[in-house]
Amino acid sequence: MASVKISRLDKAYGKVKVLHQLDLEVDDGKFVVLLGPSGCGKSTLLRMVAGLESVTGGDILFDDKRVNDVHAKDRNIAMVFQNYALYAHMTVRKNMAFSMRLNKTDKKTMDEKVNWASSILGLDDLLDRLPKELSGGQRQRVAMGRAIVRDPDVFLFDEPLSNLDAKLRVQMRTEIKDLHQRLQTTTIYVTHDQIEAMTMADEVVVMRGGYIEQSGTPMDIYDNPNNLFVAQFIGSPTMNTLECQVAEHNGVKVAAIEDTMLPLPGDRNLQVGQKIFYGIRPEHFQITPQSVSAGSQPGVAGVVRVVEPTGPEIHVYLTLAGQDLCAITRDRLELRPGDNIQLQPDLAHVHLFDGESKNAI
Repeated sequence: MASVKISRLDKAYGKVKVLHQLDLEVDDGKFVVLLGPSGCGKSTLLRMVAGLESVTGGDILFDDKRVNDVHAKDRNIAMVFQNYALYAHMTVRKNMAFSMRLNKTDKKTMDEKVNWASSILGLDDLLDRLPKELSGGQRQRVAMGRAIVRDPDVFLFDEPLSNLDAKLRVQMRTEIKDLHQRLQTTTIYVTHDQIEAMTMADEVVVMRGGYIEQSGTPMDIYDNPNNLFVAQFIGSPTMNTLECQVAEHNGVKVAAIEDTMLPLPGDRNLQVGQKIFYGIRPEHFQITPQSVSAGSQPGVAGVVRVVEPTGPEIHVYLTLAGQDLCAITRDRLELRPGDNIQLQPDLAHVHLFDGESKNAI
């Protein structure tokens, strides 16, 4: 196993710069997820760590040893790709043993490692099959098996679940996390799926446009986003972010959207007239149908557009002062499109972002 350190890393293709002065440390044994939209540079960064892309500027270090000029085959990394990259004419056993055969590993050691990996990944009954006889999930497990028999210092995963259906993705997320907990190998994992990042990572690195926007534990990023982009990217459904202006009502500062006024946390330094984004996650609203709201704590009025029961929760999509938002409740409310409801935000979970810089206030 190895730690990975990235220092002031740049990548350019001609005059087009795609990574900008990146700094990142991945501690020995940690599972780090690079998360961001398509084109943000996360796969390019992973390929640079693997040695498949050259470095324009800066350094990549494994255990404090600079590897910029070390060939990919000499970095002792194992990479799992989105498309499995299995040899169609080879059985599962031969696919898993291929890298060891290239290194002239003795047959006894090869058999022991293949059998060990197949037992971990549930492939014992598939060793004599060809890739075309396997499901997508089974093929991805073979690709993982081929990687772990190499006993690498670093595992690299490049969107390995993108080609799987929803149920298989959930299953494979659990299997990859379980594999990491068993092996404790340093892992860098690329995805654009924030659910994968939240459920699997020790640390999430959120990227945009070749920059790192924020890094931290999944729950820290979820609870304390640095800026509007991170707030809107993390979470499903996403955080509600309402465009408001700070106003004063009865001597108290509020967030105003036309004639609708939202309560503000009292611990923020805000100026009347300041443009802000009022952020609150769907689960931090209390919903009260207008028909039963009399005598209850006053809230803000919204009109229901769509109701989505999921089983444990109900997702309510609605319009508030001309802006769309989502609220989640576990109460078994009978709501229909067009119903008027009252929303009460939990002020302990309100996030405010500056209207100009988009940074958290």
